Formats: sequence, C-alpha cells, structure tokens
Amino acid sequence: MWLWRILRRVVRIIMPPAAFIAITAYFVWSANQGDRGIEAFQRRKSLAAMANSELANAQAEQKNWEKRVEGLRQTHVDKDALDERVRTILNRSDPADIIVPWSPKDRLF
Repeated sequence: MWLWRILRRVVRIIMPPAAFIAITAYFVWSANQGDRGIEAFQRRKSLAAMANSELANAQAEQKNWEKRVEGLRQTHVDKDALDERVRTILNRSDPADIIVPWSPKDRLF
C-alpha cells in the first residue's frame, strides 16, 4: 500500500512538468517543421524566386516576339524581318548564308 502512495505522489509531481514539456516540444517542432513553419517558408521563398526568374525569362521572350511581330506590321516594315520572311517563303538564300538542309518531315520548331 505504501508503494502505491509513493508512486501516486511521484506521478502527481512529475506529470505537470512532463505535460508542459511535451506541449512545448510539440509547438517548437510545429514552428520548425509544420505546414507554416520555418522550413516551409524557405521552400516557398525558393519557389517564388524560381517563379520570378521564369517570369523574367517569359517577359524577355515576349518582348523579343513583340519586336519581331512589330517588324512585320503594315505601318512599319523592318527590312531584316521582311528579308527573313521572304527567304523563308521563297526558299531562297544569299550566297553568304550558311545552309542547313532539312526534309519536309523534319520539324523546324
């Protein structure tokens, strides 16, 4: 009987600090590893940086295509773009050009 009382007394003494430590450990782990923790924040930050770099590449490519399209508008014709388009349509070349042969079944793009 006296062993049971000692055991209950020890459990009563140890249980509140152990519960507090367990709850604190859970919140510390969650702050580090959880869905909104530090590591998730770093992953989202790196994904945002990658998305921004892809956006910059897409915007640069869009500007390049807009420049090429603008060269073919009726109001303003860029001589280089017109020459490139005419050579493509007529399948002609300049003697100084480098020719790369391709068959009709090969894809250009």
